[in-house]
Amino acid sequence: MNASFLLTFFLAVLATLGTLSTMSEARAFFVFGDSLVDNGNNNYLATTARADSPPYGIDYPTHQPTGRFSNGLNIPDIISEQIGAEPTLPYLSPELRGEKLLVGANFASAGIGILNDTGIQFINIIKISRQLQYFEQYQQRLSALIGVAQAKKLVNKALVLITLGGNDFVNNYYLVPFSARSREFALPDYVRYIIFEYKKILRTLHELGARRIMVTGTGPLGCVPAELAERSRDGSCDPELQRAAALFNPQLIQILNELNTDLGSDIYISANAFKMHMDYVSDPAAYGFVTSKIACCGQGPYNGLGLCTVASNLCSNRNLYSFWDAYHPTEKANRIIVNQFMIGSSEYMNPMNLSTILALDAST
Repeated sequence: MNASFLLTFFLAVLATLGTLSTMSEARAFFVFGDSLVDNGNNNYLATTARADSPPYGIDYPTHQPTGRFSNGLNIPDIISEQIGAEPTLPYLSPELRGEKLLVGANFASAGIGILNDTGIQFINIIKISRQLQYFEQYQQRLSALIGVAQAKKLVNKALVLITLGGNDFVNNYYLVPFSARSREFALPDYVRYIIFEYKKILRTLHELGARRIMVTGTGPLGCVPAELAERSRDGSCDPELQRAAALFNPQLIQILNELNTDLGSDIYISANAFKMHMDYVSDPAAYGFVTSKIACCGQGPYNGLGLCTVASNLCSNRNLYSFWDAYHPTEKANRIIVNQFMIGSSEYMNPMNLSTILALDAST
């Protein structure tokens, strides 16, 4: 066996070990929540809350609709990109099996909220209680693949993102005038109620093994094109929905701090989605947008009425618009948001941003 062959063989072994090392260091990612983070679960359900037809996905790598409520990539996709992982598959996807389970899973479902009655008009969606049940089921499948101990380790080391709350206002409390929930609760009492329920959900995530949980507050609910179309005469954000967000977000931060104190560890990371969105909503030109009021795809005032369909008005350059449809950001806006996840100061990410989490966890 000559020296050059041995050298080639040795280098090949090193390369293989390097690949295995990288694979073992890859971090699983789990996603829970609503349409802001759903990447296709609702495609597999008999529901009206779907994004499975054009022009959704027009800027996705395949240029096809995927079930993401975006022209291209959504927030979880971009986080996966930033941490060097492949995108998580929807939990209901038949492709999520074998080694794909090691990447993690996306359990999110468009239309859902903190409360079980949020989104009932969409008929068949994956309520958050069901998403948590699927997470348990996922862990059983993972344990069958790699063993109980390794499965537990993968889940403990994973990143988790949960996005809830917006629909509890727009698709529940404010869905219709004098809604059942608005007759039952004054707004401050309703916020306290959903915060109480959210705390139970977040505690359950920890009980199921999650140890790094990024929790987004609600964005500026009164500034989305749908609400401008329905409620605004001059294009200014609706004060009532803004008040809802202003009540909800500080109380969410408070319960995250309480949970961290109870557990004696920074398990829960607060992501200030309100500020992340308001940066470009209040000054679109600073981010290269021509508007933060008009949706790229839609109809009616601000393109904020109805669904985004092939019959809708469609902007030619999505990079100039911060809103894709009546409720959801464009891929470009999502990238601005994820940038703050990665490197944002404490007013965006508290107690630390995602870059700090990655560096800290890599050293332990």
